[in-house]
Amino acid sequence: MSLTKEPTGYEKTILSDLQGAWGLLRQSIVETKKAFEGCERVIFHIDEAMSWESVRNLQRMPPLILIIKNICTQGQAQHEIVANIQEIKNILKEVLLEYPN
Repeated sequence: MSLTKEPTGYEKTILSDLQGAWGLLRQSIVETKKAFEGCERVIFHIDEAMSWESVRNLQRMPPLILIIKNICTQGQAQHEIVANIQEIKNILKEVLLEYPN
């Protein structure tokens, strides 16, 4: 019986960039000094976007990004948070081109 060996290296893909961008957005909201109206709801939607169901069906992400952006805009979130949302949109556009299905 052979044992499965732990991989010693991983190939970096655009999906890891997307995951990192979601993580940075979440972190920037959690660590913000001045909370904005709706920030708890945004965290909920970010967690949904990072869930296994959304990652398996990337078409679920664009509507979540729009909801997140709208809440942040209405709540007057800091510029850094809005910039992180734009970065996610840019990376997701690349991801959807690379992985259309």
